[in-house]
Amino acid sequence: MKVLTDNWDLISEGFVTTLKLTLWCGLVALVLGTLLAACRVSPVAPLRWFGAAYVNLVRNTPLTLIMFFVALGFPKLNWNMDYFTFAVIAVGGYTAAFICEAVRSGINTVPIGQAEAARSIGMSFNQTLTLIVLPQALRAVIPPIGSLLIAMVRNSAIASAFNVHDLFGTNAQMVENGNDVVLVFLWIAVGYLIITLSMSALFALLEKKLAVAR
Repeated sequence: MKVLTDNWDLISEGFVTTLKLTLWCGLVALVLGTLLAACRVSPVAPLRWFGAAYVNLVRNTPLTLIMFFVALGFPKLNWNMDYFTFAVIAVGGYTAAFICEAVRSGINTVPIGQAEAARSIGMSFNQTLTLIVLPQALRAVIPPIGSLLIAMVRNSAIASAFNVHDLFGTNAQMVENGNDVVLVFLWIAVGYLIITLSMSALFALLEKKLAVAR
């Protein structure tokens, strides 16, 4: 407990930063992933090609490489932002590729007859997707999306290598202050457990509520 009490300010600051990183990365991943899934099932061929190219490229590229590309490449294009924003773009954009495939699998579970019925009464593709298909698809993929977002929390630790003072990034300073390495990483692990277990409970509750609604 001495490691925790002596470094409470440092750990709490890193914990809050990780929470913020989780929130923003999750928001980017969910919005972008859903848009990419819409592209994947779009009747417009260029959108399907773009969605497929993004997913195949990003899913098969290491997150570390993507983070380097964003953090070092964007400034070359005069897109100057802080490293926290770079981390949100990199981690959120990376997770979005996996969210896309989860949402697309949910779309495929919706009976095609519902989309055909919507089109038969004059609804456009966008109306059919947003009003008929996506609400059902998203309820079906809550468990895999929850797993992906929990994995995203762990992946976000890479931001500490780019001067983002998140929970994992606190380890260097605590070790330099003379704290035991094993205890330092133990408390960092506890912090991540609190976040991931809370998210697991939240998604379990959402799954239960939406299952009842059906």
